[in-house]
Amino acid sequence: MQNFRNYYEILGLPADATSDEIKKAFRRLARKYHPDVNPGDKDAEETFKDINEAHEVLSDPNKRSQYDQFSRFWKKKGFTRQPAKATNFKTSFARNDTTRTSTQDVDYKQFSDFDRFVEQLLGRRTPSPTATAPERASVRINSSDAYRPGTSKTAYTVGSRPTPKDVEARLTLPLEKAYEGGLERIRLEDGRSLEVELPGGMVTGQRVRLKGQGIAGGNLFLIITVAPHPFFELEGLDIVCQIPVTPAEAVLGGPIEVPTLDGRVKMNVPPGVKPGQRLRLANKGYPIEGRRGDQLVEIQIVIPKEVSAEAKELYEKLREIENFNPRRDLVV
Repeated sequence: MQNFRNYYEILGLPADATSDEIKKAFRRLARKYHPDVNPGDKDAEETFKDINEAHEVLSDPNKRSQYDQFSRFWKKKGFTRQPAKATNFKTSFARNDTTRTSTQDVDYKQFSDFDRFVEQLLGRRTPSPTATAPERASVRINSSDAYRPGTSKTAYTVGSRPTPKDVEARLTLPLEKAYEGGLERIRLEDGRSLEVELPGGMVTGQRVRLKGQGIAGGNLFLIITVAPHPFFELEGLDIVCQIPVTPAEAVLGGPIEVPTLDGRVKMNVPPGVKPGQRLRLANKGYPIEGRRGDQLVEIQIVIPKEVSAEAKELYEKLREIENFNPRRDLVV
């Protein structure tokens, strides 16, 4: 099949992988191929996009079921090129970590290649915006500008219709860009290059209206997707991260540096902090609709793999003098 991408192979997983396995594999690969970790590496950038697309499909039970059925259809029936026609996915779905079943009325023969199927599955081609109040964005048109690699892309199909028509396109942004907002360059299928002034604090599913940039003077609505981050995780208004500390820092406490979306800040670890305990950094979360959450720092106590002779000697002395026995109250 043209352009077929095996999302399970991209994430290095078997087809019966659980949702937790998918999440862990995505985070591991996202850390490895994130553009911030590989500046200027175009291969890593393309791999990161494939990883995001694979995760977007496989982490959603409905989309995963449709993808699996499409894969089975392709392998069993082969690929028949036929003109595509409009359709809606209608799925009745039940799933656990070992079984996925679904019933749907999708005719997979209608898709002329894999990309058309993915566009339909991820909603990249939708007819017109719903009656919601979208964020507005100013736009600068640079028709002669060449697209600069490394900037975000979005696309839609432009028809030659005389009447204005609103269209939608998807724009995926890194978490930091969604938080800060500001200028973002996008390139459209008709060759135009636009510089868009995006608002700060954007969230997945948010609609940004570009007035007059649709078909024949209609509006273009950007549907925002905030890409998962390898370190920060959004929980509503709060941002969660995991911070490793040494055994000495856990026992004695003290100040440590913690990354936030505003840069690194100092946080005091209380003496005797426990593994998995969450500490709160007030007003360092995500800003949504005039409110801002907190950053929750989850403590991980990390044991060193190697210790110096001097450190080992101190650990030996500590073992001799300490009277703490964590196995004293075992019930067996």
